Amino acid sequence: MNEGNTVSENTTHLVGDGSVTNARTVTVGKGRQIQNFTATTAHHGLNTDGQISQRGVMLDRTTAIFNAIGKIDDGASKANAEQESRILMLSGKARGDANPILLIDEDDVTAGHAASVGRIDEMQMYYLQSRGITKEEAERLIIHGFLAPVVSELPIETIKTQLTELIERKFD
Repeated sequence: MNEGNTVSENTTHLVGDGSVTNARTVTVGKGRQIQNFTATTAHHGLNTDGQISQRGVMLDRTTAIFNAIGKIDDGASKANAEQESRILMLSGKARGDANPILLIDEDDVTAGHAASVGRIDEMQMYYLQSRGITKEEAERLIIHGFLAPVVSELPIETIKTQLTELIERKFD
């Protein structure tokens, strides 16, 4: 949630059998920021579970690149690698790239990914505005709903509140 350019690389190694990780990224880009987030989950142990969830909202002329990499080594059977990268662009000059990557060297695993880059659905805006909500408030509601799947998973309530306040400040 900074005001400058960002490069973040987060790698988690699931070594012990039954290891679990939940990597979460939430960002709101403003101005001409360039943001590059890479989350890698490397499965080495048995029955590991690696979840990567990335959500970003791009304003103005920002660029976001989300790389989600799930790597399952040979011998890491029963591993589960799941990825979700979603970018919402609020400007015709914003850019978003979502790159899910699965590198699997084991047969007995579960893995999946989802990626989307797009704009606010005009039907959603129309519906909210037809209920008397201003365009600006409708946009804010949609953005908070878009980011909620990641924000709501934060385990500490004060962190959720601080993050919500930071998101709001990006729109002022």
